[in-house]
Amino acid sequence: MFRIFLFIILFSSVSFSQWITSPAFDAQAQRGINAVYDLEFEKAEVEFFALAREYPSHPAGKFFLAMIDWWKILMTIDDESNDDKFIKKMDDVIDLCDSLLEVNENDVRALFFKGGALGFQGRLRANRSSWIKAANDGRRALPIVQKAYKIAPDNYDILLGIGIYNYYASTIPEKYPIVKPVMVFFPTGDKKKGIEQLTIASEKAKYASLEAKYFLLQLSYNYEHQYEKAFELSSSLLQQFPNNVVFHRYVGRSTFSLSKFGESQSAFAEIFKRCENNQRGYSGYAKREAAYYLGMIEMTTANYNQALKYFYQCDEISRVLDKEETSAFMTMANLRIGMIYDVQKKRKYAVMQYQKVQHLKKFENSLELAEQYLRKPYNQ
Repeated sequence: MFRIFLFIILFSSVSFSQWITSPAFDAQAQRGINAVYDLEFEKAEVEFFALAREYPSHPAGKFFLAMIDWWKILMTIDDESNDDKFIKKMDDVIDLCDSLLEVNENDVRALFFKGGALGFQGRLRANRSSWIKAANDGRRALPIVQKAYKIAPDNYDILLGIGIYNYYASTIPEKYPIVKPVMVFFPTGDKKKGIEQLTIASEKAKYASLEAKYFLLQLSYNYEHQYEKAFELSSSLLQQFPNNVVFHRYVGRSTFSLSKFGESQSAFAEIFKRCENNQRGYSGYAKREAAYYLGMIEMTTANYNQALKYFYQCDEISRVLDKEETSAFMTMANLRIGMIYDVQKKRKYAVMQYQKVQHLKKFENSLELAEQYLRKPYNQ
């Protein structure tokens, strides 16, 4: 996400049509950015703190430091412990940008970093299903980014922010109808146009291409269900950043969705191994997901005892991680355990599992399936 904003430093604060390069600034920022994608946060902090000290009136240092917290959130997306700190840091960026815009309302640096800070706050709130707050962040960010686009219409990096808004503003009301009444007060989105803008940014942007690819990966897998596209994007990103758990998990998910079980098993087995070795980013959340999918693969290939082993591990990890409410992983793992017991003719244990699922948080059709298999045993 960091690369979209590096191009801002090329603008003069006096002449917006002239690009002025600062090689030292750019090199330092690039080192920090690469360190973040590699999950080497201490190295990134060294670079970004130095930027903040050397350029105290420039929003870049504060923004990049906040982005370290963003990637900590992405690594363990179900963990909300870093949310408030991230929001606060982005508020500090917005405050600095506002002070610059009071002096010069056309300060391109301030416009881009303010739009970016608001945009990231919106993306976090979207991840937390706070759609109204997320939409409001997008509504505030869009005109700021559009104003910057008028200043620099030939810069493909700008299309990242605009493309994200177009996609979300069109897609979210369709997926979550509760948001529709609120969205009438916001600019209309265009999903097709948003994808086109993001694709252009992924291909032609100087600094935003990686983040555009990552967002295309997310929408391809989570919303469009274009798993082949998701696999291509995640594989490309993982090849460039082989220690990035976020990209690694998408490789495993997309190959599973494509029924490429051998490749999926290889990916999740490696994730599981890295979790066992306490590699950065490969936390209990990644281990739980790996255990669930490895169980699904073993169940698909009728290796039931091995599948049970993984599903029970998934359940055990969930008991540690699910502090406020049960997760989908816990619900579905217990449902699968019951189904396996039915296949193994262990009806007593299967019934116990289905009854347990009845008291867990519903995920998709988990409750209906549990009740169905209580009436009639699951038959593969």
